Amino acid sequence: MAYEVPALPYAYDALEPHVDKATMEFHHDKHHQAYVDKANGALEGTEFDGKDVKEVLENLSSLPADKQGPFRNNGGGHYNHSLFWESMSPDGGGEPGGELGEAITKTFGSFDDFKEQFEAAGVGQFGSGWAWLILDGGELAITSTPNQDSPVLDGKTPLLGNDVWEHAYYLNYQNKRPAYLKAWWNVVAWDKVAERYAAAT
Repeated sequence: MAYEVPALPYAYDALEPHVDKATMEFHHDKHHQAYVDKANGALEGTEFDGKDVKEVLENLSSLPADKQGPFRNNGGGHYNHSLFWESMSPDGGGEPGGELGEAITKTFGSFDDFKEQFEAAGVGQFGSGWAWLILDGGELAITSTPNQDSPVLDGKTPLLGNDVWEHAYYLNYQNKRPAYLKAWWNVVAWDKVAERYAAAT
């Protein structure tokens, strides 16, 4: 079964004013579609055709050598964006409660300290890439990855990722990536992140 761009779980304008409608339309319909098309093309005719995207990323070195780069970029783009859309909600924002909230406080000192460190990872990612909250050997950690690299390539579990490619924010925030990172907390779907955390632990 070829990969497809998942439908957004909300309207294009549902995250305004923090993420604008035009950005969502271009980002979801054009950018994500391009990753899907190229990821499908990279796997065509291989034994991995139709396999779960995460499984293929975890076994990237098993792909033919000439397919590894294209799938790393485009399969990674598909996987990262599928996670990204689900990590946002018009009912998002606030702070996580329960076990995830406790783990964040325990690991980073406080929720505000966590946000500060996460934003720093996003601002500090040179060029295009992602800022991540991951589970690494059962412990929470913050990291960033270049391009469309996913933490799963290193055996880590991504819980929350923010896209810091310019296409994710430039129409609304221009070159002000820090402002985008701050505004984005208003749409984070912590219940979804908590679900991933519970499943991974």
